[in-house]
Amino acid sequence: MTIIDILQKAVDEGASDVFIVAGLGLSFRKNGVIILEEDTRLMPPDTEKLVREIYELADNRDISHVLKKGDDDFALAVPHLSRFRVSAYKQRGSLSAVIRVISFRMPDPEAFSIPKTIIDLGNQAKGMVLVTGPAGSGKSTTLACIIDAINRNRASHIITLEDPIEYLHRHVRSIVSQREIDVDTESYVTALRAALRQSPDVILLGEMRDYETISVAMTAAETGHLLFSTLHTIGAASTINRIMDVFPAEQQHQISVQLSSVLSAVVSQQLLPTKDGTVVPAFEILIVTPAIRNMIREKKVYQIDGFIQSSGGTMISMDTSIMNLYREGKITKETAIGFASNPEMLSKRLM
Repeated sequence: MTIIDILQKAVDEGASDVFIVAGLGLSFRKNGVIILEEDTRLMPPDTEKLVREIYELADNRDISHVLKKGDDDFALAVPHLSRFRVSAYKQRGSLSAVIRVISFRMPDPEAFSIPKTIIDLGNQAKGMVLVTGPAGSGKSTTLACIIDAINRNRASHIITLEDPIEYLHRHVRSIVSQREIDVDTESYVTALRAALRQSPDVILLGEMRDYETISVAMTAAETGHLLFSTLHTIGAASTINRIMDVFPAEQQHQISVQLSSVLSAVVSQQLLPTKDGTVVPAFEILIVTPAIRNMIREKKVYQIDGFIQSSGGTMISMDTSIMNLYREGKITKETAIGFASNPEMLSKRLM
C-alpha cells in the first residue's frame, strides 16, 4: 500500500487523522475514536518507506530535518484529493508520522456548529481575539471560518502567520497574504514584527507560544490592528491567567493593564463525543465588556467565570454550552460531566 492509497482511504472514509507508527497496524481517527487495522502491521522499514513517500509528495521536501532533529511539521496538497498537515517524528529510532486531513474547501460554520456570534467577531476593527482549547479541538477550523467571513465581506489586508498553513484562502474582497513559518519566514516573532510594516488590517497568528510572541502580539493589537491567535487553554479565565503568568512578576501589573485594553473576546472550545458516534463542539464565549476590563486590570480574573455564568445575551459559559448539548439529546450525562469545567456543579444542574 502506497501513501497515496492510505490518504485516499482516509478521505473516502471521513477520517480526521492517519497514524503511521512502527509496531502497530495502520490507524485512523474517525469521530474522535482511533481505529486500528489489525491486518496492516507496520515495521520500521515500512514506516520509513511511507514517510519518505510523504516527503516526496511534499515537493521533495528535505527529509534531513526529521532525521537529525527528530521532528518536522509541514503541509502538503494532493491534487483532486485534499490538503494534509503532517507531523513527522522519530519514536524508538524509527520514523513515524501523524497526518491531519484538511479539505480544499473552506469549512462551513453551520456544518461545524460554529455560532454566528463567533463568526461576527471578525466585524471588529481592532483588538485581540483568542480561540483556545486542547489540541484537535477545531481551533484552526473556527479561525478559518472567521477569516473567510472577513475575506468575503471586507476590503482588508489579511496576513496569516501559520505553522504550517492549513486552509488556503483565495483573494475575494480582501487581499490575503499567507506566510508559513520556516518556509516564508524564520519565526512567528520575526514575521509578526514584519507584518506591522505590511499595512495589515487583520493578522492571524497561528499560536502564541512564548513571552516574546505574546508581547509583540499585544503591541500589534494595541496599535489598531485586529489580531486573532490561539492558546492551548480551556476557559477564558485560565487563558487570561496563562498570558499574565508568562511574564515576570515585576511586569505583571503593566501586562494586566495592557491586556485589559486590547483583549476583545475569548472563545474556548472542546469536541465532545455524541450518542450517535460523531463529535460536537461546545463553546465558551467571553465578550470583553468594561466590567471584564476592570477585573483584568485589577487582577480579579477569578470573578470572570461567575460573570459569564450570570450574564445573558451573546456570552455563554462552557458548562452551560455542555448542558445545552445534553438537553438537546446530543450527548450523555456522563460525557457532559466528564468534559465540564465544574463537574460537581454541572451534575447538580442536570438533576
